[in-house]
Amino acid sequence: MKDVRRLLRYALPYWPALLSSSVLMAGVGAGQAMVVLLVRTVFDRVLRPETRETATVLFTAPVIHKAIYLQSLVPGFLHNVWTMVAAAILEVYLLKGLCDYAGNFLINYAGFSAVTDLRQKVFDGVLRQDAHFFETNSTGHLMSSILNDIDKIQVAISHMLADWFRQVFTLAALLLVVIQTDWKLAIVSLTVLPFVLVPTARIGKRIRRTSRRAQDDTAELNQILQETISGQQVVKTFGTEEFESNRFRVAARRLKNSSLKYVAQQAIASPMIEFFGAMTIVGLLTYARLQIKSNQMTTGEFTSFVIALLMLYEPVKRLTGIHNIFEQALGASQKVFEYLDRKQGIREKTGAQRLARFQHGIEIENVSFHYPAAPAGFGLEGINLKVKAGEVVALVGPSGAGKTTLANLVPRFYDATAGAVRIDGRDVRDLELASLRSKIGIVAQDTFLFNDTVANNIRYGRAEATDEEVRAAARNALAEEFIREMPMGYDTMIGERGLKLSGGQRQRIAIARALLKNAPILILDEATSHLDTESEVLVQKALQNLMEKRTVIVIAHRLSTIRRADKIVVLDRGRISQTGTHEDLINQGGIYQRLHELQYVEDPIANSSN
Repeated sequence: MKDVRRLLRYALPYWPALLSSSVLMAGVGAGQAMVVLLVRTVFDRVLRPETRETATVLFTAPVIHKAIYLQSLVPGFLHNVWTMVAAAILEVYLLKGLCDYAGNFLINYAGFSAVTDLRQKVFDGVLRQDAHFFETNSTGHLMSSILNDIDKIQVAISHMLADWFRQVFTLAALLLVVIQTDWKLAIVSLTVLPFVLVPTARIGKRIRRTSRRAQDDTAELNQILQETISGQQVVKTFGTEEFESNRFRVAARRLKNSSLKYVAQQAIASPMIEFFGAMTIVGLLTYARLQIKSNQMTTGEFTSFVIALLMLYEPVKRLTGIHNIFEQALGASQKVFEYLDRKQGIREKTGAQRLARFQHGIEIENVSFHYPAAPAGFGLEGINLKVKAGEVVALVGPSGAGKTTLANLVPRFYDATAGAVRIDGRDVRDLELASLRSKIGIVAQDTFLFNDTVANNIRYGRAEATDEEVRAAARNALAEEFIREMPMGYDTMIGERGLKLSGGQRQRIAIARALLKNAPILILDEATSHLDTESEVLVQKALQNLMEKRTVIVIAHRLSTIRRADKIVVLDRGRISQTGTHEDLINQGGIYQRLHELQYVEDPIANSSN
């Protein structure tokens, strides 16, 4: 019930629609009961012309009261009981239909609105999680939760909630009819319900577990699909189409089996109810013969009782099905609530300060860091580094030395486990995240571009930028020439992750995006590592334009890209081993000299620059 209340809490802002729907669905239930009363009148009065006592008609069919009253005021308005009954039937079904339509629309409005709010809250929560969260949760599983899991919840809160209201009020109205007809017989007839409801409740718990398993299998299938499509070039290169096909087939079969198990559990309630209902009807018919023979019950009363009872079993059957759907939704909600309840690793402090401008520099003071998933594994230890405003500081070292990890502490993608990172003397953990990151531009080796136009990718993060500002950024990034050659220029769609562009073109679009942001601090993380010689030359020129009048932390394997840095910091195994200019380090021995000698032989750019 805790999870149910939590789900329904999202519908509370739409209580006027819920309340109105409840009233309208109560009208639907009353209409069902009225139909049964009219059936009694048909059997006892319309099909037996010799009896026309209006007093009894008034008692058994209250809707006809108005018609008979009008007849007494206006002679000839209605001439017989059948005319009154026919008019009442039409009136009841018209009103019931209108109530059902309006109530169904309102409850779906509240349900869809509530689930839309829930989906937005989950997305916003996931979006604001730290880097560790995305390292431990795959893209396919996250997408499955935000789309498929919440779809299950949507079905329960919109469609099924509407049906729940309808069936509950119908059940209540029909119970009144059977009790009013013969309360002793009603109690006997309803004794079979516990034999249905108790097993149904137990089955519901199994359905919740089975549904969660099916949702996990769906997430696994999504993960395989996402990886295979995104990495289709790798799949083709290594000829692993058959391997991926088999992997997908196994996951699809797991999903099929868990889905069929859910269907088997969910469907068992219906035949159970129908069987017990049949047993009840057989017993009632035996009892009715004796009652009718002894004039203790009329044919119409018994017929209306049986019809009411049969109609009553239908909402019971529907409610068990709705219960199972809600159990499925609760199973799906487990992962959703898990994401909602997870505390953000990187959070703003209460009363965080705004970083209005960057003036003095960055100070990394005795910083240590270990990844949350591997506290005993790789980390940074005792890092001390000062980067003055306007300086270009390069981080070099072997792969895995901690260069990118150190740079990621500045924009707070991670927080140091010890020590502090300060900007203009203030700990980055005391600053507003938005104001901190607005002062930092990043160009990484794996450039991410959106499946949008060239202009919108450059404008990303500065939606208010004018077309002229976009073009100026592209010119300074040496990108305008190839952009103009594209079919629609700046309005050309560049494909998913920019796949319609070459590596060098993608990097120059990313540089243009950073230029347009115009942040005073710049982090360049292996921005030229994947490029050919010609592309690298162009990107290097674009980077020089980007680095102008900025404070730069540059990470590079190719030493040719950082020879003119004001300070070169050599990292090894999470510690700083050397610091100095290129000229200082080239003659000191150690890691930097060894890297330089290797690249002097192998790297034509490094060779020519010396």
